[in-house]
Amino acid sequence: MPPQTSILLLGAGELGTAILHSLTTHPAYSPTTTHLAILRRAATLASTDPTTEQSLASLSARGITFEAGDFTSTPSPELIAIFKKYDVVIQAGGYGAPRGTLLRIAEAAVAAGVKRFFPWQFGVDYEAFAAAESGHGELFGEMLAVRELLRGQRGTGWTVVSTGLFMSFLFLQGFGVVDLEGRVVRGLGAWEDTVTVTDVEGIGRVVAEVVFEPEGTENRVVYAAGDTVSYGEVADVVEEVFGGEFKRELWDREYLRKRLEHEPGNVMLKYQNVFGAGFGVSWEMERTLNYQRGMRLTDLREYVEENKD
Repeated sequence: MPPQTSILLLGAGELGTAILHSLTTHPAYSPTTTHLAILRRAATLASTDPTTEQSLASLSARGITFEAGDFTSTPSPELIAIFKKYDVVIQAGGYGAPRGTLLRIAEAAVAAGVKRFFPWQFGVDYEAFAAAESGHGELFGEMLAVRELLRGQRGTGWTVVSTGLFMSFLFLQGFGVVDLEGRVVRGLGAWEDTVTVTDVEGIGRVVAEVVFEPEGTENRVVYAAGDTVSYGEVADVVEEVFGGEFKRELWDREYLRKRLEHEPGNVMLKYQNVFGAGFGVSWEMERTLNYQRGMRLTDLREYVEENKD
């Protein structure tokens, strides 16, 4: 890291908050050598809501500053002007953003000559699906376009952090894998198929590690994982932690495909098909940066035990 480093964080949601915490608690962080800023909507910065005011004041007291802007709507020339002030730009928001947002942010980072850029790529191995001609272009086409843009230039360094499924997503009722209320656990594709899962705190720690200790992570995809488990193992952990038996249902690939054919516009069904495909959604722990650097992240059992109440 240069003696003075400026970092801009885009997104102040669950992931952005976790990344912010990990940046400010990393051993290499110092407010005297690192200028940390967050992009916030102008309306948020001007808010008189007591909770918002307290949150902003708390961040300011820690030496964190703010840039007024919205990465979904601020015109590109204005974003480029903001980005030019910073050495590192981390896009921690973007899931569910309007189509084109992710590519526009990457284009702005390149146009601004940002030294290092972390795009919103937290998720699966998108290129595995492209190689398989999986038909998920609507979901992943923009992700691949961002990678193509970054690989095609030399002015801006970049790192993609692949984290697998956010661990909390396993327990999202709409996703369908773990239904605690109904006491049902479902396998997507096959019970022996594996999925890599990482909680947001773990993602934050890996991002901070790459920011402050970038050696070997430049201009490539870095893998992270809290755990890599089969759907059968997910069911085992849930039963052991919550006690008693859970009904087990297998939604195999044929079942998932037919459901999507009946509802082709259902985004959740598309993701169920992705995580039931049997490839591109898991990797061995030994391949991960956290394993290679001795960083122990929260595994599935620990996560369930910590959040069961």
